[in-house]
Amino acid sequence: MVSKKGGAGLAAAVGAVVLLGAGSAQAATAAPGQEPAAGPATLAKTDVGQALNGTTAGLGYGVAPIKSLRLDPWANSSADVLNNGATVKPDQGLAPVGTGTLTGPLSAGGGVKDLPLVGGLSGVLPG
Repeated sequence: MVSKKGGAGLAAAVGAVVLLGAGSAQAATAAPGQEPAAGPATLAKTDVGQALNGTTAGLGYGVAPIKSLRLDPWANSSADVLNNGATVKPDQGLAPVGTGTLTGPLSAGGGVKDLPLVGGLSGVLPG
């Protein structure tokens, strides 16, 4: 939606386009008989080892809080739905199977690193 009150904004945008267009036109032209002062820009060679070290260090600081982030906002409260578990006792004398093993770490206020299977895999991530 276009505002009818924004004449000053439109004037500023047009002015910026005019100034940028004039500046680029002057930079592209050179005086007759003279060569441009500088050639095309070149990039310096990248040290791959330092780039990987910097990326790994930065990634560690970014991923570490995510691994310990509290996944259940209602953990340790009376409104926690993960605190209620279900257990099934199979026939033929097998051990009971329940949901407490999976939901227990979350209802205690844990994060990804505290989950039974995923917690071990999160150790691969830096941080």
